Order: sequence, then C-alpha cells, then structure tokens
Amino acid sequence: MNYTSNSDKITRDFFDSLLLETRYLDSVLPSTKFELYGETFSTPIMTAALSHLGNTAPNGMILYAEAAKKANAVHWVGMGDDSELEKIISTGAKTIKIIKPHKNNSDVFKKIEHAVRAGCFALGMDTDHSFDGKGGYDNVLGLEMKAKTTEELQDFVQASKIPFIVKGVLSPKDAEKCLKAGAAGIVISHHHGMVNYAVPPLFVIGEILNAVAGEIPIFVDCGIESGMDAYKCLALGAVAVSVGRHLMPLLKQGSNSVAERIIQMNQELAGIMSRTGIADLSKMDSSVIHRRFF
Repeated sequence: MNYTSNSDKITRDFFDSLLLETRYLDSVLPSTKFELYGETFSTPIMTAALSHLGNTAPNGMILYAEAAKKANAVHWVGMGDDSELEKIISTGAKTIKIIKPHKNNSDVFKKIEHAVRAGCFALGMDTDHSFDGKGGYDNVLGLEMKAKTTEELQDFVQASKIPFIVKGVLSPKDAEKCLKAGAAGIVISHHHGMVNYAVPPLFVIGEILNAVAGEIPIFVDCGIESGMDAYKCLALGAVAVSVGRHLMPLLKQGSNSVAERIIQMNQELAGIMSRTGIADLSKMDSSVIHRRFF
C-alpha cells in the first residue's frame, strides 16, 4: 500500500489538523456522564467491535468485556460464536453485538435473535464487509457475505426488537438510507483503512449529521487514541466514540490495564472539556474546533 493512500494515516493527519481554542471564564468541573438507549455510563469512550482477541491474549474477548465493565463503558463485540457472546454478557458488560452481512439472511436473523436473547442492549450490522475489493462479495473466515438493500436492512431493524445500529457508514447517502430503514444509530467508520483514500470520519461527520437531522445518534470509529481525539469527535457532533486497536496491546497485561486506559482517556477528555468551557456532553460546541491549513 502506498503510504499516501493509507486511510489510517490520512485519518491521523486529519485528527492532528484540528486545533482548539480555550475558554476559561465561567468554566466549571465537567461531567462525562453518558446515557445511551436507556443505560447510563461513566464515559462516552467505548470499546470497538473487535473479534478473535484470543489471538492477542488468552480469553482476550472476555478480558475486553471485563475491562469495559470495570470502566463503566459501553462494550461492543464483533464476530464470535453464540457461547462466546453469552460469556461476554455474563461479565456484566453492557454489550452491543455487531453482525456481519451474511449471504443468507436466515443466518442474520438467527444471530439477531440470539443477541437479543443473550441480553445485548443493542445490536447492528457491519455493512462494510459486503465486498472483497476484487469485484466480488466478501468471504470472512470461510463465511460468505453479501451486500444488503435498504429494504433488507429495514427487515433486520424490525426483527431486532432492540436498537439496531449500522456500522461502516461514510457518506450522507448511506446515512439517509439507514434513517429510512429505521436504524437507531450510525457508526462512521472506514474499518481500519478497508478502502484506500477513504475520507476520515470527521471529514464527513457534518454532512452525515445534516442527513440524519439529529434523529439518531452518530458514533465515530477509526484511529482514536486519546481523550483529545475523543473530544474532537464529540465537539463535531458524535455522541460517543469507539477505541479498539489502541487498547489491544494492553490485553496482554489483563483487563485492569485496558480499563485503566479507558479511564485515563476519559480523564483526558474531562481535562479538555474543563479548559474549553464544556460543562457536560450535551454542551459540546463545534465552534471550539479550528482547522489548521499551515
């Protein structure tokens, strides 16, 4: 891959191009209390929907969930069998299950039914795993995938009975279709640079916010490594952010290390909120952000 075409690098550069103004007068100690779909959390910094973390650390998926529970953060989970999801739920972590766009919709409906029965408080679909990049449909670990229509997405939403989120949105056109299908949220993401030259999530967040007109929450994924990154996403209109690859190396040290980093990032976020006059998450203000062009 050409370094200049690397979407992760482009995203990092865009994050770093965003500058803040400070606002000290009349500022107060901030609250990072976060509410989502009827649940309350200590932070808008969430885990990302990762899979197969047993390759990173023994029982990695369970440790990841335990960390979210300890940090009182939203936990997201990706691929995995039914028994693994049940073990994740048993940790007490409030969990959102993301399902792949399996070729056979019957497989999708089965996973929706199990996620609801297992106790997930929301679920969704990872739409950007539809294609393989070679003009065909994707195949993930031997499982066939297929792109879904807006009508199929609507069927999944209706079958879920709990909030259904679409992950992998990177355009206002897709956002409009998600809203039409009845989605309860959107994750802006290019899935760790799945497409070269993909626009950074924060580059298109304004257009996507306009497309959904405040009717559903917007989450941001990809490249978030600090409370400062999280702050920039929230200031520009996201309600929460997901952190994945930044946390993965810490799994080798156990769930406490991952939880401590989430808590530390939340403290970084709170520190920036206090220095920019933001009392709580509902008061986030995009006018604090300035783009560097030098």
